[in-house]
Amino acid sequence: MPMQPSRRTAKVAPEATAPRARRGIQSVEVGGQLLRALAHQGRPMALKDLAREAGMSAAKAHPYLVSFGKLGLIEQDVASGRYGLGPLAMQLGLISLQQVDPLRLATPLLAELARTLGHTVGVAVWGNRGPTIVRIEEAPSAVHVNMRHGTVMSLRGTASGLLFCAYLPREQVLAALAAEVDGSARFDAALQAQLAEVRRHGLAQAVDVSAPGISAMAAPVFDLSHGIAMSLTAIGLSAIFDARFDGVVARALRDSANELSRQLGASAVG
Repeated sequence: MPMQPSRRTAKVAPEATAPRARRGIQSVEVGGQLLRALAHQGRPMALKDLAREAGMSAAKAHPYLVSFGKLGLIEQDVASGRYGLGPLAMQLGLISLQQVDPLRLATPLLAELARTLGHTVGVAVWGNRGPTIVRIEEAPSAVHVNMRHGTVMSLRGTASGLLFCAYLPREQVLAALAAEVDGSARFDAALQAQLAEVRRHGLAQAVDVSAPGISAMAAPVFDLSHGIAMSLTAIGLSAIFDARFDGVVARALRDSANELSRQLGASAVG
C-alpha cells in the first residue's frame, strides 16, 4: 500500500508573529519621573514637593536623588536643601538643542496641515530682508494659492509679517520697516493696534490685504528663550478660508505651533 504523505500543521509560536514589547528597566522609568517633575516645574523643589509631583513617597524618592546627584543629573542646594537639575542635565539639554533643526521638525507637520485644512501651508523665518518663506506644502485640492520659496513677505501686508512685527524686538522691527519699499512704512498707532491684537490672540491674520480674495493666518513658533523662531502660515481663497481667531484654521495652526515650540524648549506655550 502506497504511503500517504503526512499532513502536519506547523505550529507557530505566538512570539514569532506578534512584535515583542520593548523591555525597559522599571526602576529607571520610576526614577525618571523625578527628573520629569523638575523639568515640568522649572525650579528647585523641596524633597516632599518633588516626590509628590512624581507620584511617590519622599522615602522612595530620596535614594533616586542620591544616585542622580552622583551622576550630576540632580544638584541639591546646601542652604535650602532644595533639589534642582545638575550640570550633566544642563549639558544634555544644550547638546539636544544644538542637534535640533526647527525646519526639520516643522516639515512633517506641513503636509498634514495642508491636507487637513485644504489650504497651502508654509514656514517663514526672519531673513536679512524680513520674513522669508523657506518651506511650502501646497493644498491637495485643485484650487490653491501659491507661495514661493524665498519670497520676502511684507511686514504690514501679510500675516507672517505682522506676526514677526509683534514678537521681534521693537528696534529690529523699526529698522526693517524703514528699509521696506520706499521707507514710508512707520511704527504708527494703527500698526501698534494691529500688533496688540496679534499678541492678544497669539495669531496674525490678513484678509484681502495683500491681494483681493486672498486670506492668510500665521502662528508663532518660539524657541527656548521664548523668541520667535519661525511662523506657520496658511493661505487660501477668502471665500473658503476660515479667518476667525477661534476657527478651524486658527486651532490647527496654534496646536501645531505650540507642539513645535514645546520641542524647541519653549515653556508655557498656550
